[in-house]
Amino acid sequence: MLTKFETKSNRVKGLSFHSKRPWILASLHSGVIQLWDYRMGTLIDRFDEHDGPVRGVHFHKSQPLFVSGGDDYKIKVWNYKLHRCLFTLLGHLDYIRTVQFHHEYPWIVSASDDQTIRIWNWQSRTCISVLTGHNHYVMCASFHPKEDLVVSASLDQTVRVWDIGALRKKTVSPADDILRLSQMNTDFFGGVDAVVKYVLEGHDRGVNWASFHPTLPLIVSGADDRQVKIWRMNGAGVYLVKVGERDTKAWEVDTLRGHMNNVSCVLFHARQDIIVSNSEDKSIRVWDATKRTGLQTFRREHDRFWILAAHPEMNLLAAGHDSGMIVFKLERERPAFSVSGDSVFYVKDRFLRVFEYSTQKDTQLIPIRRPGSSSLNQGPRTLSYSPTENAVLVCSDTDGGSYELYVIPKDSYGRGDMVQESKRGVGAAAVFVARNRFAVLEKSTNHVLVKNLKNEILKKSLLPIATDAIFYAGTGNLLCRAEDRVVIFDLQQRVVLGDLQTSFVRYAVWSQDMESVALLSKHSIVIADKKLVHRCTLHETIRVKSGAWDDNGVFIYTTLTHIKYCLPNGDSGIIKTLDVPVYVTKIYGNTNFAWTEMGKNRPIIIDSTEYIFKLSLMRKRYDQDERTRFNLALESGNIEKALESAKKIDEKDYWYRLGVEALRQGNAGIVEYAYQKTKNFERLSFHYLITGNLEKLSKMMKIAEVKNDVMGQFHDALYLGDVRERVKILENAGHLPLAYITAAVHGLHDIAERLAADLGDNVPSVPAGKKASLLIPPSPVLCAGDWPLLMVSKGIFEGGLDDTGRGETEDYEEAADADWGEALDIGEVDNLQNGDISLMLEDEVVHEENDEEGGWDLEDLDLPPDAETPKTAAVGRSAIFVAPTPGMPVSQIWVQKSSLAAEHAAAGNFDTAMRLLSRQLGIRNFTPLKSQFIDLHLGSHSYLRAFTSAPLISVAVERGWNESASPNVRGPPALVFSFSQLEEKLKAGYKATTAGKFL
Repeated sequence: MLTKFETKSNRVKGLSFHSKRPWILASLHSGVIQLWDYRMGTLIDRFDEHDGPVRGVHFHKSQPLFVSGGDDYKIKVWNYKLHRCLFTLLGHLDYIRTVQFHHEYPWIVSASDDQTIRIWNWQSRTCISVLTGHNHYVMCASFHPKEDLVVSASLDQTVRVWDIGALRKKTVSPADDILRLSQMNTDFFGGVDAVVKYVLEGHDRGVNWASFHPTLPLIVSGADDRQVKIWRMNGAGVYLVKVGERDTKAWEVDTLRGHMNNVSCVLFHARQDIIVSNSEDKSIRVWDATKRTGLQTFRREHDRFWILAAHPEMNLLAAGHDSGMIVFKLERERPAFSVSGDSVFYVKDRFLRVFEYSTQKDTQLIPIRRPGSSSLNQGPRTLSYSPTENAVLVCSDTDGGSYELYVIPKDSYGRGDMVQESKRGVGAAAVFVARNRFAVLEKSTNHVLVKNLKNEILKKSLLPIATDAIFYAGTGNLLCRAEDRVVIFDLQQRVVLGDLQTSFVRYAVWSQDMESVALLSKHSIVIADKKLVHRCTLHETIRVKSGAWDDNGVFIYTTLTHIKYCLPNGDSGIIKTLDVPVYVTKIYGNTNFAWTEMGKNRPIIIDSTEYIFKLSLMRKRYDQDERTRFNLALESGNIEKALESAKKIDEKDYWYRLGVEALRQGNAGIVEYAYQKTKNFERLSFHYLITGNLEKLSKMMKIAEVKNDVMGQFHDALYLGDVRERVKILENAGHLPLAYITAAVHGLHDIAERLAADLGDNVPSVPAGKKASLLIPPSPVLCAGDWPLLMVSKGIFEGGLDDTGRGETEDYEEAADADWGEALDIGEVDNLQNGDISLMLEDEVVHEENDEEGGWDLEDLDLPPDAETPKTAAVGRSAIFVAPTPGMPVSQIWVQKSSLAAEHAAAGNFDTAMRLLSRQLGIRNFTPLKSQFIDLHLGSHSYLRAFTSAPLISVAVERGWNESASPNVRGPPALVFSFSQLEEKLKAGYKATTAGKFL
């Protein structure tokens, strides 16, 4: 079981998993819909607009929507992001049992006690088909996952399969005259959009549930006769099917008996050959779909089960009962695996496979014997590998604990069908302890047997503690686990090498040098050395899933929601947030290889900057690696320090990352410099375009010409609006007709005549009277320069430990003019050969004047002698303008001494207005006054538009304002309603009161 949810003794009648997020919807008999995070076990949201019990809910596959149906005869479609009901679908005349979205079309299917099934288009909010034929309550209806079919179950003791192919064609196909006529006949004389394909009769009492198999032509049903039946479909047409008529196109395959009361719900498992059913007999039963035998039963003491739901992609099931719901897995997700060097050996789908980390190649080796199917969770649990002998031990819980020994032949790589004989034995656990020796635990006698590859017993030793599991602990050593402690036992000398008190250990993960071990419990991690000397302990509030050591001696582990790190001193932190749990197996630098819930080993890129920095500080290595320094500077947003490190590293990847961060911060100079260093001409051209640097954009066009980059040159000509250059490029590329049309429509008649002569009789025609316009990019609001940023002063510690000179911090200001190698004047471009470029975008005109003459002096303004000089703060030769102090807004003057709630509302101070009304009139519920407040505020203000990129300017409107009024005297806000309007509203209020309409 994964999670148990209690809903305060409220019966759960409907369940639905979200396909992407760890969410589940539960509809309650009380009329409330709850949204839960099943990984954390927390309630996220609740929806309660139904008037009565809610029986059916379903998440949309891709949209932020879910649908619900209840005993109020209503179907509601909700947007869970907006937390509101979007609309209600009306049409059913009795309780609605189930609702479901179609996986592809904008359809909803609903089943009701009014003996009908309806299909709705939720986009047009209309009912598009009514399926009639059942003569009792329809308990459920659902779409087929792939075909145009609907299955329904009813208390009339039948299961019906409906063909809705005509409905799909009617919705999707274009409506020609014949089809339009048939649709008109359908509307007048009754629909044929859905027809009964099969009627499955066989249950002795009402059928509560029926569902399709996800891939096979099978249906499973559960009924009040306490039976689960499997049906098979085949072919097309309309058939009445009865028990035993195997010559027809659908028939009963088998009946599963075992439930002691009404079967409420039943479904096929999406990833395993099993059937899951639940019942009012307070049990969930799991059946083998192939052998049709019971595998396992889960019971509750006092609660009946009502509903089942399967996750569309993950190995999760949910069941609703009288007092809540449970979310559970039938089998473990993590495969049995063993890491050896650059490979990991694991078992999946009854095959031994190997995954190579460096190449990410997955190879099937040999088939593994399938364990007995007497119960669930009988698959392989652990795997141990001997690299020298190329042998594996596969352990499972079959027959109370057993193992199989396989020696993998070298020629089996790439031949997964090669059958290999194994040697079997009984034991609670088995693990290699030497090159050709393995240990087997006899749990009943607490002995460990040392065997060779012939499965012969060489030694038998009594373990020092009562042990239920053993782990490898170095050559000839075992790590033995008890309830509250672990010990390391030397098999050769039969002595205890280490002993450590700890909580129940689930996994032991050794570092590559076997100097450290991580002992993983359910909610804690203990780090110890090879003699089990304790180093540190970490506690987690949520479940620890897996872990592995990286090359720096840092332990990387995963929980249900995060990838985290643990330093040798116990310091820990979060590396990455996870959408779904993963099981880490190997760390390669910044790449974390992990199993996903789908059983795939995939790489996850992690950022190791934080813990590498902390590790260096812990080891007193203060001379930081330049790459770590770059990463730290980038993470903290210190673009100048990142630039310094990038210059020292001088690698393309680091320049690219610097450019991305500089662009995010709006530092145009560093963005340009980073693009130059990476020779990213496309990004550089676009950068000059959006910053309005057309001069350098024209240089980029010249550079593209020298590099023979025709498309780059043409794009630059488009950006610049240079028609002659575009014509020249098209002509040089051999596209003479396009060059002629471009010249002709833009009025370049001399060039057009010359091209027409070259084309001869193949001159393309140009439409007469068509006026062309040049493609010229609009002028940007911000030309060149950086984005405006909030300037803050440096703290006293900033730069204190800096190992760089003061002058280097300003390097980024000249970054765009820095060398890219050998200096190149743009005038020399035409003389260079293709590929001989060491690019430098420098100004053609070199200003030799002093920098002091580049700004504006006050003398340049030609102020009159008696003009007042603005307030300035003189510092040397510079002057800083001090802006005047802003006055108080008019709307705030209104409320300074006002006790009228309306004036506070007009000023936008809704909170003080509500306090006044509460104190003066005793009002507590302000929801009906919300629209009045908004009208007062909007009606007392006017809005002026400045220019396109600036926001609107709000201006307070005063009552009785005139030009002669003093600027310090402000009138009250303008009236929103006239007295006549207020009189009409008062009359309407009296009329509603006398009629008893208080809402």
